[in-house]
Amino acid sequence: MKKAHSFHIPVMGIGFTIDTPLKVAQYGMDSVISLVDDILLEKLRKMYSEKFEVPYSEITDKIDDFRAKRITSYLNLISDLADKKFESLKNITAEKSDELWAYINMLPSNSKIKAEFKKLTSKDFNFSDVKEWAVNNLTMGNIDVNIMTKVDKDNYKKDEKLAIKYNDAHAALRGFAESKLNSSVVLSAGLNPRLYSYMGQFDDFYPDENGYIKKRIILKVSDYRSALIQGRFLAKKGLWVSEYRIESGLNCGGHAFATEGFLLGPVLEEFKENREVLRETIQSVFEHEIKNQNRVIPKEPLSIEITAQGGVGTQEEHSFLLEHYNLDSVGWGSPFLLVPEATTVDDKTLQKLAKAKEEDLYLSDISPLGVPFNNLKGNTKDVEKQRLMDKNRPGSSCPKKFVAMNKEFKEKGICTASREFQYLKIKELDEKGLPPDLYQKAVDKITEKSCTCVGLGTSALLKYNLDTKTEGEGVSICPGPNMAYYSKIMSLQNITDHIYGRANMVSNADRPNLFVKELHIYIDFLKNKLEDAKISMNKKEEKYLKAFTQNMKIGVLYYQNLFNGFKHTFEDIKISVLNELEKSETVLNQIQMDIQNLAIKA
Repeated sequence: MKKAHSFHIPVMGIGFTIDTPLKVAQYGMDSVISLVDDILLEKLRKMYSEKFEVPYSEITDKIDDFRAKRITSYLNLISDLADKKFESLKNITAEKSDELWAYINMLPSNSKIKAEFKKLTSKDFNFSDVKEWAVNNLTMGNIDVNIMTKVDKDNYKKDEKLAIKYNDAHAALRGFAESKLNSSVVLSAGLNPRLYSYMGQFDDFYPDENGYIKKRIILKVSDYRSALIQGRFLAKKGLWVSEYRIESGLNCGGHAFATEGFLLGPVLEEFKENREVLRETIQSVFEHEIKNQNRVIPKEPLSIEITAQGGVGTQEEHSFLLEHYNLDSVGWGSPFLLVPEATTVDDKTLQKLAKAKEEDLYLSDISPLGVPFNNLKGNTKDVEKQRLMDKNRPGSSCPKKFVAMNKEFKEKGICTASREFQYLKIKELDEKGLPPDLYQKAVDKITEKSCTCVGLGTSALLKYNLDTKTEGEGVSICPGPNMAYYSKIMSLQNITDHIYGRANMVSNADRPNLFVKELHIYIDFLKNKLEDAKISMNKKEEKYLKAFTQNMKIGVLYYQNLFNGFKHTFEDIKISVLNELEKSETVLNQIQMDIQNLAIKA
């Protein structure tokens, strides 16, 4: 059945969308729960069980396979509660119809379902007829989950290393696979061969003869090559990727996985041109493996969806991406952080987000994963971090250890944001006898890391007045650059009206086009890489910088041709965009010359 909405709500942080499906699934909206923090999931399961009077039995860390069991139990609870909300919404009576009207009002203006409903209720109508119509026509949103594939820490029982299936990502996958959900797992952060192979152990990931797959796979990718490599790898295991979710490398929230200068527009164009080639290539590999495994071969070729997200902010951009690149859905992330009806953000952080300007949002090195991370200046987790540094006790107590994966000092692994790691690293630094300026620079690099695996979940605890004794009250939040252009706390109706062009929630009239914004971020990223290379550039760095710059120049040319070809799209900004593209081309030409000069000196 066709989806109700043309947008989806991506995963945001660890806790910001942790219960979003319970808030929006009954309105036909897809959203994604992070499976990083089973401790937080268990706390929320207890809270919701008490709220809705559902029997609750604690799953302690003394129970075998507790992480997977906590995840399964939480997902089953959210599934049951969301189902009840959806069934209640369809059960319309004269006294109870507000929720159904809300569902209809938030649909796209061109929705066939919306038109049918208005026709059905335009004159005198029978509530039983409307109820029957709702049962046959309304769809619930998907309760999808996200697993960062590289966050797959080894686990120990006392000092004995447990089997790989107890690693964090493996246990999270098992928790989802054994849940009652009929939905998708979004795999992000790159290929994890062991995890991908492990998926093959669960029958729910395989199709029946009609092509139905109960547990589907969504790959989050930033370019076509990555989609092809990962899609083929999974197909060789007999696993089908139902959706390729393209995310802007840098114009997004959370971790920013920069491409080698491949901009979103050209990437989407490549998917558009090669969509059927991608599907057919994967299909042939998939069918061959399914036969080898003696599994059921679907009667018809399986389909794929192509979606995109990262920096989208207006109805015109939303519609353009859908229509020009033939996308199946567009992800809207950061603006939803200002929608309490959809996401879970504590009041203090919510106010900070609403006031944030461009200069308050930046790409940082705070993540212990060593990947650039979008950050909000003045967030309470960074304030807490600075307070500890001022006491000469840098680093976190590391209560959850989800990213304790650095093995420089211990086989079990330590988190680079932990007090233990930073103490050992600074002690190691003390023995090098560096000049004061270089020493301080090195110390700053060590202590910049922040305890994000706690900070990204604390907001939910604060919002629901749950105990934060273990975690503390510091909140990390990771909005994309697009947050700067919104300053209103919105209702769910507000944001859907904005997405579909019925209202305008953008507060800053100077908001740049999403392609131009991403281009500027990439240029800044390239400039920083060039500055680092000026100290001493080797052949590998030279090759990387040259390829990066050339790919960006190709992207600028693509956008110039794209915008010059428009007759009725982006009319009000076309001239300013072309001017920005020309300026960017000049900057890239200068960078290209700088790289060449550095290479000669080297």
